[in-house]
Amino acid sequence: MDYLLGIDVGSTSMKALIFDLDGNLAFNGSYPTSSTQQFPDQPSWQVYDPEHIWEGVSSSIKQAVSRLGPSDRIVAAAVTGLGVDAVPLDRNGVPVYPFINWLCNRTTPQYERWLEEVGLERTMRITGWQPFVWNTVFRIQWLRENEPELYQKIDKWLVVEDYVNYRLTGKISTDYTSASPTLLFDQNTLTWSEELLALAGIDKDHLPVPQASGSFVGEVSTEAAERTGLQPGTPIFHGGHDYLVGAMAAGAIKPGTLLDVTGTWELVITPTGTLKYSDKVREFGLTVETHAAPGMYTMWAGGTSASMLEWYKDQIASDTQEQATGGEFWAKLMEQAASSPPGANGVMFLPHFNGASSPMLDPRSLGAFIGLNDFSKRADLTRAVIEGLNYAFLDMVHALEIGSGLNFEKIMVIGGGTRNEFWMQNKADVSGLPVATLMIEESTALGAAILAGLGAGVYENLGDAIKRVTKPGKIFEPDLELTRAYQENFELYKALYPALRDVNHKLHARFKL
Repeated sequence: MDYLLGIDVGSTSMKALIFDLDGNLAFNGSYPTSSTQQFPDQPSWQVYDPEHIWEGVSSSIKQAVSRLGPSDRIVAAAVTGLGVDAVPLDRNGVPVYPFINWLCNRTTPQYERWLEEVGLERTMRITGWQPFVWNTVFRIQWLRENEPELYQKIDKWLVVEDYVNYRLTGKISTDYTSASPTLLFDQNTLTWSEELLALAGIDKDHLPVPQASGSFVGEVSTEAAERTGLQPGTPIFHGGHDYLVGAMAAGAIKPGTLLDVTGTWELVITPTGTLKYSDKVREFGLTVETHAAPGMYTMWAGGTSASMLEWYKDQIASDTQEQATGGEFWAKLMEQAASSPPGANGVMFLPHFNGASSPMLDPRSLGAFIGLNDFSKRADLTRAVIEGLNYAFLDMVHALEIGSGLNFEKIMVIGGGTRNEFWMQNKADVSGLPVATLMIEESTALGAAILAGLGAGVYENLGDAIKRVTKPGKIFEPDLELTRAYQENFELYKALYPALRDVNHKLHARFKL
């Protein structure tokens, strides 16, 4: 039987998922992703070891492939991943420095200098991107300024998925969606921007040539075959940046669609037929870029999401975690949240633990619980976290409506958050829109498998592939009476950021957060 392999390199785990040609998950393997603290006195300076990434990916593939029968074969494979985090290689393809984790804030000075010297308008006109502290260009500049001797050894920079492709095939390449968040990619020409490269002081020869998602990378080498269990010569095609690859798999390939990707980050995406850049896009912290779907573009807003729940689980609900594990733990935690009434008895949560993204774009903003009193219970805090995440989501939806000129009637949701039904129902109640999930949760890996299938000629075209593999899941309808009540709370939520901005900036500076 013929299968397709989708490889997903995420911030919490690395996965290899084998799908049949109808998109059904057949076999899988996984390996936890872990970052390390680089220096004891810099807790936020987190890095990924390149060998850890390769060990995790190769082990995951081997787990999955070992379950194949003697007559089964992998027709093709593609890699998707978290993007942005890049590793510098020397002329022999050996890493000279680890991946700087996207949560690391060491590049704040480079980010702020870019805003001063290059500016928001010029950056967006070329790249479609609002600058973020974690854009790849700032990692490159940081290494040049802080490790000049190491920097002299660099031959190529590869983001995570491109590094995995290199280890699989020995070929150096990238795709448009992975090149995009470097902040050096021209969305208008689909090439590296000579203007921005000059301003950044970066040699174009240090970057791989961008290609479309679904284009051919190379064949699995003999060495990689021994590590992974894949057959030598198995074709590898470009996947791309995880959220865009997952959006494609979810069927978000037509203008007017609204897709919510709930993972460590939450990204709210709408496809567009053209590159829609405007003053409103810039004002509301939106990004416009090339889609993984051929010939399409996207507009999106984003911010941290499930990472807030992980923090809450580890720091505040740890005793509940000791009593239950896995899905049972989350079920108990959501039961606790449901025991608090809508509005969480006045407790509100600002989910700015890694700064504020769309529509504020403030890397110095910090998170907060507001409205605590002697009668506040942990259930109120738990519910406030869910509601705060959904208020932030609604803020992003409103920004997208203004930026795109569209009014959305339904939300499609993919990602690990779809397993949390309380979260999904509250999202519907807060937004006033139906929330539709997909039956398959591993949409990013499925998207990679689809791109591999397109490259290998398994599917006639993207529309044929989507029709064949995409299956609708549960729909959560909003309680419109609750929606009206939440609208008043949402106005209070929007007042939190400006009210706390000055004190948060002072805390950020004083404690070097």
